[in-house]
Amino acid sequence: DSFDILGDGVKELLIGRDDGVLEIYNFESADDPVLRYDHALSESIASIQGGCVGKDGYDEILASTYSGWLTGLTTEPVHREDGSGEDLKLSQEMQSKISSLRNELEHLQMKVLQEREKYQQSSQSSTAVSSVPAFSVNDKFTLNKDDASYSLILEVQTAIDNVLVQSDVPIDLLDVDKNSAVVSFSSCDSE
Repeated sequence: DSFDILGDGVKELLIGRDDGVLEIYNFESADDPVLRYDHALSESIASIQGGCVGKDGYDEILASTYSGWLTGLTTEPVHREDGSGEDLKLSQEMQSKISSLRNELEHLQMKVLQEREKYQQSSQSSTAVSSVPAFSVNDKFTLNKDDASYSLILEVQTAIDNVLVQSDVPIDLLDVDKNSAVVSFSSCDSE
């Protein structure tokens, strides 16, 4: 997306990447764009948009991730200070927002408890059928031209415990910064 998030009258380029990196580029001169800000999310970014969403006068960037999370970055100051050092009194609007969010959270917690109880009851009945839940896998296998290697990117909406890679030809696994996997090799039985 392109949006004037810095408020200088020139639109910045907003980029959301497959590796979860959100970047803001500024065009200060006619040359190459300059990276002004970056933020790393834990999963790939599906879409990105700039605009005024939460509060008038404060622009924001919204990014939607692969699993459906919506992340917002705002220009609104997070901390407000009072010159006297006393605790700040929350405005009536802020207190009502907090109260509304607490009520919504309590409602969601009650709903989760109800669904958990319903699941427990159905799983203990004699007619219960066990099945593996269906989930989609976001996978990419791309060639990196710089070092003639392939990148395998797997993204699932649940935790990945194991990934098995089987090959008929010898392969070298290269470690990357974002990799948290523990690699183990085993020889293949040719039969």
